[in-house]
Amino acid sequence: MAGFRRKRDEQYPQGGYPSPPGQGYPPGPPPHAGAQPYPHGGYPPDDDYADGAHTGYYPAVPQGGDGHADDGYGAPAPQGGPQPPAGPPPDPLTWRPLLTGIVFKPSGTFWTMRDYQMWWPALIVSFLYGLVAVFGLDDSRDTILETTISSLIPYLLFTGVAMVLGALVLSTVTHHLARQFGGNGLWAPTAGLAMLIMTLTDVPRLALALFLGGGNPAVQLLGWATWLYAGLLFTMMVSRSHEIAWPRALAASGIQLLGVLMLIKLGTL
Repeated sequence: MAGFRRKRDEQYPQGGYPSPPGQGYPPGPPPHAGAQPYPHGGYPPDDDYADGAHTGYYPAVPQGGDGHADDGYGAPAPQGGPQPPAGPPPDPLTWRPLLTGIVFKPSGTFWTMRDYQMWWPALIVSFLYGLVAVFGLDDSRDTILETTISSLIPYLLFTGVAMVLGALVLSTVTHHLARQFGGNGLWAPTAGLAMLIMTLTDVPRLALALFLGGGNPAVQLLGWATWLYAGLLFTMMVSRSHEIAWPRALAASGIQLLGVLMLIKLGTL
């Protein structure tokens, strides 16, 4: 027995048996001289799973100043209020779809034109409306019909220019109030759309007043209806152009609504 043990120890000097092929594990490299054991329970200091931390695999979502997720451009994404449609901005509308869209397709028209100016349609429509608006007032119409052509032309030109300036001032006030209420829209698109809303919504009442007179009950009823519709369009336009909630948009357009009532419809209503 002693001879057998001595022969086995000479054959396997480490005191073990070789592992079958494919089932052993290669020996690891020897530890460096002076190496210290890893802290944190045996993990390397830069291991992502040391102490149960999972850093480096799930990056934190950047947060804005108000706690909302950042939009990637250094500012938090806007919260609340209507949101503009995604995708590239559409092309601006020409004058015909612009004028019809304000009355019949206001939401899409306001989204499309919120970044484009429309001075020529706004100025021309406001001027033409001013030329015809005096005929919708009974007293003014009688006075105009009794005057000569030479006196009539300067009077009509004056009313047309006065209507353009009045609409421009009221529309500018609406824009500045919307900015005070947190809006971010541009002045030129807001003013142009507001001028068009102010004049286009009164066209049905004016057309009826030319034939029936401003004091007719049907004309007065239509005047109230078109004034309320103008308030709806003002609110919708400011809400989409400035991206604010509708109560603030209505408050921003309140002065212009009162101006429309006093300057345009007062003689009728």
